[in-house]
Amino acid sequence: MLDLLPIFPLPNVVLFPSVCLPLHIFEPRYREMVADALKHDRLIGMALLRPGWQRDYEGRPPVYPIGCSGVITHADRLPDGRYNIVLRGVQRFRILDEDDCLSYRRAHIEQLPESTCCEADTAEIRRQRAKLDTLLAPAIERSFADMTGEPKIPAAMADEDLVNALAQYLDLEPLEKQALLEQRSLRSRAESLVELLEMKILMAKTPGGSQVAH
Repeated sequence: MLDLLPIFPLPNVVLFPSVCLPLHIFEPRYREMVADALKHDRLIGMALLRPGWQRDYEGRPPVYPIGCSGVITHADRLPDGRYNIVLRGVQRFRILDEDDCLSYRRAHIEQLPESTCCEADTAEIRRQRAKLDTLLAPAIERSFADMTGEPKIPAAMADEDLVNALAQYLDLEPLEKQALLEQRSLRSRAESLVELLEMKILMAKTPGGSQVAH
């Protein structure tokens, strides 16, 4: 039997495994979605809307088939019925088809576990991490400053957590993040992230270029 997962589609948000995402829920259909999720397994699937979504936002505009489920770790219901929630990414999934029985979107999905790292993959991921540290040291230091305000690079942070956090939090285009999410392994995601950042840094050195991280 296929898993049936509530889907929250947005035009500019991509969730990655093990990364936290704060959300403000105000549309009635998605308030209902959150209320139902809190009564059951607290799981919601994030999916990126395809270009042109504005023409049918109130309906069911197309989404990219690969998304990431998240568990609601924190939820505040406001007096007017809106919610402030925090999702923590759990696992990638592929949408197979949608169920339209409720006001909000639900999809039959298949889980997409990350490929298991072998020894060669682990060594390559470490090499890519070293490149990321070099490329983004100033941005990483600002993002992970400790409570005293002193910069602190999280050397003890797991490779998977660091790669996924950078993929989600860096100032990248939604489609670039979607492409990273669709990578089948941590190694390929790390390699793709390094290639993307190297390209952006090169472009930033040309007239009219822009910086990748703020």
